[in-house]
Amino acid sequence: MAREIIEAAEALIDQPIPCLDKGFVRLVDYMGGDARIVQSARVSYGEGTKTVREDRGLISYLMRNHHTSPFEQVSLTFHAKMPIFVARQWVRHRTARLNEISGRYSVLQDEFYVPNPTELRKQSSRNKQGRSDERLDATDEKSVIAQLASEQDALYKGYEDLLNKGVARELARINLPVSLYTEWYWQIDLHNLFHFLRLRLDDHAQYEIRVYGEALAKCAKAVAPMAYEAFENHILHSVQFGKDECKALAALLCGETPLLEGRQLAIFEEKLTKLKSV
Repeated sequence: MAREIIEAAEALIDQPIPCLDKGFVRLVDYMGGDARIVQSARVSYGEGTKTVREDRGLISYLMRNHHTSPFEQVSLTFHAKMPIFVARQWVRHRTARLNEISGRYSVLQDEFYVPNPTELRKQSSRNKQGRSDERLDATDEKSVIAQLASEQDALYKGYEDLLNKGVARELARINLPVSLYTEWYWQIDLHNLFHFLRLRLDDHAQYEIRVYGEALAKCAKAVAPMAYEAFENHILHSVQFGKDECKALAALLCGETPLLEGRQLAIFEEKLTKLKSV
């Protein structure tokens, strides 16, 4: 099968998708698309004789039944720039190949992430690792933004001072904060990209990495639109119930009270709310 050329993906090649205040995602290259997925699943040759409708049905079947290997035949390469704290969440996905800029070889740029005031929220009382919907008051917002910018400026000046004194780059960098921007080339197959997006597009994911998830999703949709449609249908916007939750759901359908309580009940009710919004 000849290399697949996809017009929507070609239009995105090397076009930066802005993320946060100074970051971006660029689609550098891709290999394969929907046709590669169905070709791999059918293990056939040439262009094939199946219709678009049949191809869409096959891709949907593969996604619905978790037949993942055909999706691994498609790969995407990205150039991305993000704050270090986003990169450290991102790199938890170990099923990709990456090469990151090195502060041992390069002088790092004076570029730091400063949140938009609308994203300055108080700590959640229910979620130990997340922010709530409650914003700071206007005075505190200005104060926090000013403090972040001032401390970033002081730390970068300290970094430059160490470099000017002849301190090795690998040591001069060690006081720089996780708000500093880094960048890398990141290559991943479509199956594992969908796994990344399932987690990082979730409402519970940190806002900053969700922004990058949305940019990556735009590229994935351009490269393999039918596969992305199936991913949205069967994975991203689906709701999974555990054994006890299925019993609770059955009880509700029978007009009975579900035998769940505490945190387990709260999670179950959250899933029901998501069902209503689909």
